[in-house]
Amino acid sequence: MARFWLSLLLIFVLVSLAQLLLPWWVLVPLCFAVAAWSQLSGERAFLAGLLGAALSWWLPAAWLATHGAERLASRLATLLPLGGNAWTLVLVSGVVAGLVGGLAALSGTWARQALRPASQATGITQ
Repeated sequence: MARFWLSLLLIFVLVSLAQLLLPWWVLVPLCFAVAAWSQLSGERAFLAGLLGAALSWWLPAAWLATHGAERLASRLATLLPLGGNAWTLVLVSGVVAGLVGGLAALSGTWARQALRPASQATGITQ
């Protein structure tokens, strides 16, 4: 359980810092790498990637929506079929980022399992 929380925190911090300077899709290699390193199961890796990436988008978007950028978010939500609601835009953007992060983390776990199957990881030979 500690690995899950460490992975979640690591994904949140790394993705938040990386997206200050790099494009949005940098969350994919970061979630992939953290999940491959942390040796979580598939479900826990997906959940850590989902929550870590979603929080890294929800928190800044919610802060911006309440501190002066709400007009821009409302206009963008008007362009999209969201009824002009800025909070719906914040919710949808976090869900999309979370799904991308979760799938990247799941891919990282599957890549680790493919390269190093469980029987080799534990030293069991057949």
